[in-house]
Amino acid sequence: MYGTHSKRDLSLEFQSQIPILRPSIHARRANLTVKFQDLYGFTVEGNVDDVNVLNEVREKVRKQGRVWWALEASKGANWYLQPSISEGIDLKSSLKFSVLANAITLKRLIRKGIPPVLRPKVWFSLSGAAKKKSTVPESYYNDLTKAVEGKVTPATRQIDHDLPRTFPGHPWLDTPEGHAALRRVLVGYSFRDSDVGYCQGLNYVAALLLLVMKTEEDAFWMLAVLLENVLVNDCYTTNLSGCHVEQRVFKDLLAKKCPRIATHLESLEFDVSLVATEWFLCLFSKSLPSETTLRVWDVLFYEGAKVLFHVALAIFKMKEEELLLTHHVGDVINILQKTTHHLFDPDELLTVAFDKIGSMTTNTISKQRKKQEPAVMAELDQRLRRLNSIKVDEN
Repeated sequence: MYGTHSKRDLSLEFQSQIPILRPSIHARRANLTVKFQDLYGFTVEGNVDDVNVLNEVREKVRKQGRVWWALEASKGANWYLQPSISEGIDLKSSLKFSVLANAITLKRLIRKGIPPVLRPKVWFSLSGAAKKKSTVPESYYNDLTKAVEGKVTPATRQIDHDLPRTFPGHPWLDTPEGHAALRRVLVGYSFRDSDVGYCQGLNYVAALLLLVMKTEEDAFWMLAVLLENVLVNDCYTTNLSGCHVEQRVFKDLLAKKCPRIATHLESLEFDVSLVATEWFLCLFSKSLPSETTLRVWDVLFYEGAKVLFHVALAIFKMKEEELLLTHHVGDVINILQKTTHHLFDPDELLTVAFDKIGSMTTNTISKQRKKQEPAVMAELDQRLRRLNSIKVDEN
């Protein structure tokens, strides 16, 4: 895809992808709810203030794009692939100023957003998907999809059930062509990793990957690197043990980072997993506007799964004062849903996530996971025993 475009062509394509939204005079005067399509074809509802925020964000994206083009011009097209400190190169070479400078520059740039037209190749390279793909024959994906064609498993039946419910109304995803492409990616992966198979939530993740990556094969490898390298193990296995661990870790982090909120929610007997489970399983793709979700994913594919905790905590933190005034569980859910659906400014969210929440290292979160794993496994084992005893009684 990229080999046939000059840098100027890509730059022009990038600019054309980001239109200015112009609500009608009537809508502006009455501050009515307006509908419009975002960059990825999703219909968005918002008032004129929301449209103004989106226009400001898109202007920032344009400016950010110019920064990336300038770096490509001065450092080369793949400057971001130079060795980084986190890749385990020896300490002596990692202390070279150019490597340090590139690592710091890249981290800052990614947190400010990858230009949409560059997102596919930057994700594919930095996430490890390109490396993963290079370890198998070139025909791997085509061979896999042909080999599993027509096979029926519990996973394929669930996938077929979920296809029409995945972003209904989207101009491409909700078409026979879109359904077929999404099905091939999901079914292919269910055979690649039988332990995961298919889990509800992956349909939304894979659908958004298809829209960004443009090709099924690239979307497949992004899904593979996400499940096999970026996220914690067992998040999507049958018993969702990894997801349960993440929810316990998140609850602990909320108590440490936002103690007033955690104490108040506990007094309401509100379990944060009521909202956070979907956030973690769908990687915010069902909750946040698509352009905001993809800004979160920009950082996720570079910095790892700790980003999900930063963002989830930020959503609570941004609405701290409102949440402290709630008296019912339903009010908490309504505030959080309304907040996420109208978070059109990714910079606002990510500033809170990284500046106000404070530092959380991958190592610290890994220790928290190990601490929670025994309790989760004991709970799941107890649940399984209960189910088995019920079956015995029924027989």
